[in-house]
Amino acid sequence: MAVRSADMNIMVRAAEKAARALLRDFGEIEQLQVSRKGPADFASAADRRAEEIIYEELHKARPSFGFLMEESGEHKGEDGEHRFVVDPLDGTTNFLHGLPHWAISIGLMRGNEIIAGLVYDPVKDEMYTAEKGGGAFLRRQRLRVSGRRDLSASLIACGSPHPGKPGYPCFLAQAEKVLQTTTGFRRYGAAALDLAYVAAGRFEGYFEYGIHPWDVCAGILIVREAGGRVGFITDDRAFSGDYDMIPKHGLLATNTVLHDEIKSLLRKAVQE
Repeated sequence: MAVRSADMNIMVRAAEKAARALLRDFGEIEQLQVSRKGPADFASAADRRAEEIIYEELHKARPSFGFLMEESGEHKGEDGEHRFVVDPLDGTTNFLHGLPHWAISIGLMRGNEIIAGLVYDPVKDEMYTAEKGGGAFLRRQRLRVSGRRDLSASLIACGSPHPGKPGYPCFLAQAEKVLQTTTGFRRYGAAALDLAYVAAGRFEGYFEYGIHPWDVCAGILIVREAGGRVGFITDDRAFSGDYDMIPKHGLLATNTVLHDEIKSLLRKAVQE
């Protein structure tokens, strides 16, 4: 059973408080008038409210820590070393459409090192946590990445750029290659949960370009602490090795045994 640090307990309380507000808002999505503006504005307001709740809770407990948040950007802390990295609502489009697949993500960094991460799916009440050197957990049960060694029996997840955006043709080539090689390909629209699912052994791998620190900070640590590997994707769609910082362009997260094979598959798709 996980023994949570004081920092993690603070993060859990902040996520649970924000989750209550998001669940109330999520329950109202289907009641909104079906229009492009109404639901989108409502989801954006829910996002901001959740971020405010998380900020207030974390700042009250750790007033000297800095923040990097999706909605309100960066807040320097007196501490100068620690900062929370927050996505109050990862999977906003799913939320907007009443699809119950979205999450709260909170990471804690010390310098360039991720030392704690939390991904919380309020709809399913699944709380994924990890602290550096302490393992990864779903609720209080230890997580381990999948042990599958056969790529043809593997399930791979992704995030995709919008059509017309840089990298979209490369993504299509990679998607075709993955579909031809694996048992299945999924695009669920919530990066934090994709990473958590890799940690839980539900996916063998996940890749995405153009992600932001708040999308993946917590999930990176959860995957690592579950025994998985996370690799860096550069802006030319090439891959380097494992890294210690949040990526600037994208990432590939996998179980241990298939990392190099999946990396080679994605690289080959682009080269062809």
